[in-house]
Amino acid sequence: MATTIEIRGLHKVKSKGRTYYYAWRGGPRLTGEPGTPEFMASYNEAVANRSASDKSLFRSLIAHYRASDDYRRLAPSTKKQWARWLDQIGKHFGELSVAQFGRTERIRPVILKWRSAYADKPRTADYAMQVLSRVLSYAVDPLGVLPSNPCEGIRRLYSGSRASIIWTDADIAQIKEVCSPEIAFVVDLAAHTGLRLGDLLRLSWSHVGEDAIIITTGKSSHKREAIIPIYDELRTVLDRIPRRSPVVLTNSRGRPWAGFNASFAKAKQKAWPQGKDLHFHDLRGTAATKFYVAGLSEREIAEIMGWEEEGVARIIRRYVDRQAAIKERIRKLNKSEE
Repeated sequence: MATTIEIRGLHKVKSKGRTYYYAWRGGPRLTGEPGTPEFMASYNEAVANRSASDKSLFRSLIAHYRASDDYRRLAPSTKKQWARWLDQIGKHFGELSVAQFGRTERIRPVILKWRSAYADKPRTADYAMQVLSRVLSYAVDPLGVLPSNPCEGIRRLYSGSRASIIWTDADIAQIKEVCSPEIAFVVDLAAHTGLRLGDLLRLSWSHVGEDAIIITTGKSSHKREAIIPIYDELRTVLDRIPRRSPVVLTNSRGRPWAGFNASFAKAKQKAWPQGKDLHFHDLRGTAATKFYVAGLSEREIAEIMGWEEEGVARIIRRYVDRQAAIKERIRKLNKSEE
């Protein structure tokens, strides 16, 4: 470990009980254990690559993107996933010239061939393309080293949509029959607020005011607030939750949740032994549907749930049950004829 102290600028990251070392913040991940020849060789190679005049190579674009404000502003969980894909993209495309990516008709078949390695996992393939496309977009603007993004126009492989998948009242009742009260509180609060799981689990009583829940959203790196009016149904849910901690949602020992996903997965398996195409995240659609059917505008829903105003209509279409939207339009049309 003494070697790691002597290396200037070494960046250390701890995740899930493991420690990872990077040549510098935003730099490539090093291999081997600190102090070993493999580790030092990995570090020396990273430094050599950084020092070399490689602005003509694609790996330089990845380095630029890793050092950008765009990348730094990603949510921690997103950044963690993207870092892995940036490593994979660097290994595959890193030695190609930047100029090659400026010739769309030639580089696109190369990109498609790379994507085909993940064709058996369409979501994974699309995620990989999303990361690559973001790097190339950054090369177009603000770097200005490419005339266009060669990923534009490539269709997504995963065609499944969860637009009409929400938890119904019957679904919620079914899982609550088999789960603990503590899990039921999380489900109820998600269905009535639309907050993401990470924000729900860190929600404290200090966020709960007389008229609204106000909490910064983790997805926005805490730059935006979700402001959720405490309507009667939500107040009833909050009143049922015992105040055993500064944190609203706790486990059966009265402590902040750790391992909620595993506990929730077990409860869901117990409720539907044959399986059920419902994700915890779909409870956001349940909340959005409640708000939409209640007559709130898309802008109001966006403000409540901490979404960007830009593209709200698209987000609402994704999460709000289509049938509920149709019924609401019928109600408005009927009302206009009165």
